[in-house]
Amino acid sequence: MLLGSYEGKLCMADWKYRRMRTTIDKRLQVGLNAEYVEERSEVIEQTITQLKEYFTGERKSFDISLLTVGTDFQKSVWQGLMKIPYGTTASYLELSKNIGSAKAVRAVASANGANAISILIPCHRIIGSNGDLVGYAGGLVAKKKLLEIENNLLS
Repeated sequence: MLLGSYEGKLCMADWKYRRMRTTIDKRLQVGLNAEYVEERSEVIEQTITQLKEYFTGERKSFDISLLTVGTDFQKSVWQGLMKIPYGTTASYLELSKNIGSAKAVRAVASANGANAISILIPCHRIIGSNGDLVGYAGGLVAKKKLLEIENNLLS
């Protein structure tokens, strides 16, 4: 994973090798009018600690200050994702309805895929209407593993 911060807030927790890597990077750099610089920050250190706790099943929610970069619609989708409780899943249609955009399922799916703060904004909790695991920037193996962690299937 790549972690990025801007002005003390986490703006990226994303999969290094993903199909939309260039698009995500460009959106962040243009939206923040910033260039990438490789360095550590307090919020990145906190994120690393909290992600480790999440992966070991010790943490169910994150208290990291986030900075989302996207359209108002994308931000509404990402806010909707954060309301899906730990250990549960929802379909794109359910998420669409929950954010008041029931007829915008494809746009919701697109915004879900544009999420640059994976795990903390839990896009992995979205599944197909038939219950199947569907697309995930980190790959379906990673998505399955995250859902297993949240459903305590590892213990």
